Amino acid sequence: MKKTIKHIGLTAFSSLLLLTGCYDMDQYPADKVSSGSFWQDEADAKEGMMGIYSSLKKDDAFGIYYTRDCLTDIGIGLNWGVYGFIEVAQGQSNSTTGLFKDIWKRMYDGIARSNTLITNIKHVDMDESLINQYIAEARFMRAFFYNELLNLYGGVPIYDETTEIDKEYDNMYKTRNTEEEVRNFILADLEYACSALPKTWDDADKGRVTKGTAYALKGKVLLYNKQYQDAATAFEEVCNGGYGYALYPDYAGLFKPGGDESTEMIFAVQNMGGASTAYGMPVHYIANRASYGGCINCLVPSVELVDMYEYKDGRPFDWDELFPGFSTDNTVKENVFYSTFDADGKYVAEYPESVATLQKMYAERDPRMESTIILPYTANKYKGWVNNAAKDCEMIIAPSNPSNETNGYVRNAFGHNTYLYRKFVPEYDMDGLITDRFHSPTNFPLIRYADVLLMLAECYNENGNQSKAVELINQVRQRAGIALLNSGPSYLQATGKEQVFERIKHERAIEFAAEGIRYNDLKRWGLLISMTNNQAQVDVVGKVLSTKATEEKYKLWPIPQEEIDMNEHLVQNTGW
Repeated sequence: MKKTIKHIGLTAFSSLLLLTGCYDMDQYPADKVSSGSFWQDEADAKEGMMGIYSSLKKDDAFGIYYTRDCLTDIGIGLNWGVYGFIEVAQGQSNSTTGLFKDIWKRMYDGIARSNTLITNIKHVDMDESLINQYIAEARFMRAFFYNELLNLYGGVPIYDETTEIDKEYDNMYKTRNTEEEVRNFILADLEYACSALPKTWDDADKGRVTKGTAYALKGKVLLYNKQYQDAATAFEEVCNGGYGYALYPDYAGLFKPGGDESTEMIFAVQNMGGASTAYGMPVHYIANRASYGGCINCLVPSVELVDMYEYKDGRPFDWDELFPGFSTDNTVKENVFYSTFDADGKYVAEYPESVATLQKMYAERDPRMESTIILPYTANKYKGWVNNAAKDCEMIIAPSNPSNETNGYVRNAFGHNTYLYRKFVPEYDMDGLITDRFHSPTNFPLIRYADVLLMLAECYNENGNQSKAVELINQVRQRAGIALLNSGPSYLQATGKEQVFERIKHERAIEFAAEGIRYNDLKRWGLLISMTNNQAQVDVVGKVLSTKATEEKYKLWPIPQEEIDMNEHLVQNTGW
């Protein structure tokens, strides 16, 4: 494994966070370099660019983007506050909620850094073509941050490189641009990036954005705006333009060191672990108590997600076929899953009779299920790290579960009998690559080639070409190791537009579980409210842990009240 791009923060400009309100002079690092002394040569330019990339890694940016699944049908948030999204998911947030403010600020931080580079790079002693390349890279990043703001808040104020923050910080009170204006601004940045970015980087700069990355984001922006033909053209360039992207043959390996740098990764947050390179991904929000350093379980998989996984032959899964009455009777669920422990509560005294049936069923399901989720009584034990040593642990379900990692069991940090994630979660100590739970070395994908294939399939389907859409869906299914659509039985049929859309919706849910994509998918499809409002979040035996509440106003988040208080020209979103 070779991590080649290290995001060193640009301390001279890292405090340029608020682009819509007052600039706090006390935050400016006066003891650091200034714009006048910093932007001299290519080394400065590269450090400035790494400062932009470093904005991605913050928790309230994209560093733990997997927690966005807490807001959807496929995830459950268990920790109050920002990282479990519970205030938002349960309808208890308002315009003063810290989450809305923090994400807003973090996106504008990335925009400020991008603008700073675009402004100053022109004065750096470099070849003109290299300057244009840096500008293209910064404009891609600016587009990426603005696109996140657009998806979450709608129209927002546009600040470009003509804004001189050091001169205008006390008079930056622009009104909101329209959604169309923001989108056009994003697309203009991406057009420039598509024209000037390189197709590839050498090994020393692997991980930086490329021409293919720009086309992929361009397609995504157009798709979200239902410009299906234009989006298809951009995605076709990604697939056929000679960029070398391909599906990685091992789905599980994609989310481990090695696969995380494969040709499937079009754009990813670059992470590094280890004692001397602690610059990684916080994994304790998604891991379990047997994981390296423990966890706090902000995100766990929903039972809806687990039940989505088909059998390998493409048949839909149905609990009632195995255990009649399971779907309607929690007593049946308890009989299927409950074990009893010995008198000391340390070891299982008796497993449920269903263990063999469960293990056989797991083996017959879509392999992505066991690659993604730790399942009760699976033969595929979790490779934990307990008391500073490797320990194989299994998942046990019991009424008052006394099991813990010391005795060889995985557990939810809050004591709930939920499913747990395997995806992204460290195994053992990752051969020494992880030294604390805040710094897993695994890169976190923001755009994968599988994502492009399924988005292009969506474009084809909307444009009436169902056969080409199915071909692309089948590429993803074939890599997964499950039956291809339209290959025989009626349960594999997908010919009409609605049938193909249902297949796309299904594949995107399970393919990208714990990647944070589902939230924007449900929003753009107009399904967020119908699929999450009043959704009971239950454990594996049907116990209700909480209930989601998604009102109409959540289609757009509120403009943070703090920003409105500073800038009277900002108009609040409807309902807030």
